[in-house]
Amino acid sequence: MVAFEAVTKRFGGSGGQPGFTALDGIDFSVPRGAITGIIGRSGAGKSTLIRLVNGLERVSSGRVLVDGVEVGGLSETALRDLRRRVGMIFQHFNLLSSRTAFDNVALPLEIAGLDARAIREKVAPLLDLVGLGDKANSYPSELSGGQKQRVGIARALATSPKLLLSDEATSALDPETTHSILELLKRINAELGLTVLLITHEMEVVKTIATDVAVIDRGRIVEAGRTFDIFTMPRHETTRALLSSSLGVKLPEWVRSGLQPQPLAGGRVMVRLIFFGETAFQPLTARLVSEIGPGVNIMAGTIDEIAGEPFGSLVVSYASDPAVLERAARFYAETGLTTEVLGYVA
Repeated sequence: MVAFEAVTKRFGGSGGQPGFTALDGIDFSVPRGAITGIIGRSGAGKSTLIRLVNGLERVSSGRVLVDGVEVGGLSETALRDLRRRVGMIFQHFNLLSSRTAFDNVALPLEIAGLDARAIREKVAPLLDLVGLGDKANSYPSELSGGQKQRVGIARALATSPKLLLSDEATSALDPETTHSILELLKRINAELGLTVLLITHEMEVVKTIATDVAVIDRGRIVEAGRTFDIFTMPRHETTRALLSSSLGVKLPEWVRSGLQPQPLAGGRVMVRLIFFGETAFQPLTARLVSEIGPGVNIMAGTIDEIAGEPFGSLVVSYASDPAVLERAARFYAETGLTTEVLGYVA
């Protein structure tokens, strides 16, 4: 649906100065019908990336294609037509305070030249879709933050887009309202077959809604793939840092500070066990104890859901005696259990 091909975007630069490179050689595709999240730290290039999709910014080099059409090669007229097929919702809603909810949703249809009857036939069902059929005549000042965002979503859908862009759309909302907006976006994606591309710094948002994810750092895509795969086995240090506070288990500082990279005589190894797929529903911890002996301590654990799939994480410790480590390694290989050695303690 959307493809970035060797995309670079620079700002400024004159008199021989190179300026600032916001995006540097981006190669990345957004699957049709998927909900794809772009995550990264502030200033990583997320907003610039999404603004290239609807032509609010132009590439310095490379190509951005939407449904096979190169955005950078469009005339102003063709670009306006593209924007009618690409909806966008914003962090701060961008509603007109002087217009009712109905009139805010109707605005893009008025610009497109539809008559009053066609507008009514389009807007009323959209307000019903987002759960605001009874708020048609309310002004933004009379609506809650979540209701304002629902109006923004309905407005973005008014021109029947095939692609919906979300720029930190839940960042200004409380957790309960965020959840309801995410559920709405998931339902719209499923019912309308809409491709959704969202940027956010909230890992919980991506974990809840996105089927695919890309991690951007200093203008480069450093990791991309299925959300479940990226979240359960992050490979890049930036991804691990972003996920550190939102996924898996956290050990107390006194435990973490005592971990050593090499085995200690008479010490113990600390191992993170990762459960997903078939292993999520098997009594593997009990079998581990049976295999290597009763000296297994459970240090911490959690169970979660990522993109609709179960995921569990358990930290255990046991003797780092070579014979015990060999039995444990054999058990992990036989069961297919994913593990990560966190370190060794006395």
